[in-house]
Amino acid sequence: MPPQSYGRPPYGPQAGRPGLPYPPVPPPVGPDGRPFRAGPPAYRPYAPLFQPPAYGPPPQYYMPGPPPRPPVRFSEGTHRLHWATAPLRAFAILIVYFVLLGMPLLLTRSDGGAAVNLLRFTLVTVPFVVVAVAAGIWGWLSVRFRVEGDDLVVVTGVLRKRTRSIPLSRVQAIDVVRPLVTRFFRLSEVRVEAAGGEQSEIILRYLGRDAGQALRAELLAIAAGLPGQTPEAPERHFWKVRYGQLLGSLAMRLPVLGTFLLLIGSLMFMVIYGEPAILAVTVPALLGLIRGVVAPAIMYAGFRVAVSPDGLRLRYGMLETRMQTLPPGRVQAVGIVEPALWRSVGWARLEITVAGYAGDRQALSSVLLPVAPRSVCMGLVRLLFMLRDVDAIPLVPPAQFSIALDHPEGAGADDVLFVSRHGWPGRRTDVIPVVRAQSVRMTVNPLQRMLGLATVHVDAPSGPIRVRAADRELGEARAMVESIAKRSVDPRNAPSFGA
Repeated sequence: MPPQSYGRPPYGPQAGRPGLPYPPVPPPVGPDGRPFRAGPPAYRPYAPLFQPPAYGPPPQYYMPGPPPRPPVRFSEGTHRLHWATAPLRAFAILIVYFVLLGMPLLLTRSDGGAAVNLLRFTLVTVPFVVVAVAAGIWGWLSVRFRVEGDDLVVVTGVLRKRTRSIPLSRVQAIDVVRPLVTRFFRLSEVRVEAAGGEQSEIILRYLGRDAGQALRAELLAIAAGLPGQTPEAPERHFWKVRYGQLLGSLAMRLPVLGTFLLLIGSLMFMVIYGEPAILAVTVPALLGLIRGVVAPAIMYAGFRVAVSPDGLRLRYGMLETRMQTLPPGRVQAVGIVEPALWRSVGWARLEITVAGYAGDRQALSSVLLPVAPRSVCMGLVRLLFMLRDVDAIPLVPPAQFSIALDHPEGAGADDVLFVSRHGWPGRRTDVIPVVRAQSVRMTVNPLQRMLGLATVHVDAPSGPIRVRAADRELGEARAMVESIAKRSVDPRNAPSFGA
């Protein structure tokens, strides 16, 4: 259809011309049948009988823009970090300078007065600014990365280059983290965790927010044996932790309530008796509440769990946001924690041990759900471990004369999972696939030797989960060790995601 000439009706002198999309329309007539003689535009009693449809903006005002920029393919060529990395590093250096040296120079009194102080401050600050800017630019120029085949190659240094190559098949996890300062600049950092211990992490700091997510998607696709241009797998929402529920769960714990009462009591004692020495109790109690309530409330704010073909996707954080993907094969063990006060409302917390994380990174990534109804937690465990119902596994209680301090309630296993439940008044259930067990051992302490008891340990990789069955009879403990050792070498017991 030829373009419509907007602003000019298809009747009158233009009616019937070739190329017009509408047939001629007769001019309007009045009530007496005679052609209507229009007066001023403000006094026309009849509107035109036909209005051309609006297909878009007038052609004379439409100018085609530049073609869209093709998306960046990180699997092709060599790439640098975002240019804003240089000013951010320079700003960080200047902050340290002003705190340690700049402010003392400016505030220190001298015989010459304020003018001499200002001159001295300027003479010292200008070279530091130049050094900070040069260090920021140098740091930005010194980092390049590329994807060669199935390897991620990171080159650092300008004069002396250092090349580090990581096979993507050994990558354990790829996280996208956005600290508070970088969120104002729409930046993110990509953390690549590879198998190999403490020094196996690569941090690309910083990339654009969209570029970081695109790089993560390409690396995960290549690690899965797909082309780098494969779009990111879709996800399905599973659960979102409400902030009120998170705050309530943090406060409904016996250690937190005891610390709060101790803080209130010490403050009242200090006010009534005017004894400042009581601060030795007040300050540690306040720091304990900050560490136990305030810090988790900030860290796990907006906690969301989604399910995708490449694993579980976690998003959380108030000041520092984190996007984390947990492939099911990397989850080594799971702990369902039910504190005493939570059991009255049916809440639980999921803790996990993830392969590839070590040290502080393992501690920061050990929570799969900070709080949720127990049914939700058990449903997530079923997704991780071949749709096995943990509650359906029969648990054998320990020996009649239990001497363990945590009062174990039982342990049991099926063809895939080993489950141990213990604790009082809070309860904890530890679950580990038998194929993930690093070792199975039996220990006997002197008191257990007198009573003919033993403890069976199913060792998971390094992490917060310690699976054990305490106070079993010696014959039962030996049979349990042999049974788990035989099942752990059967490849049919390997769990698969949602199988």
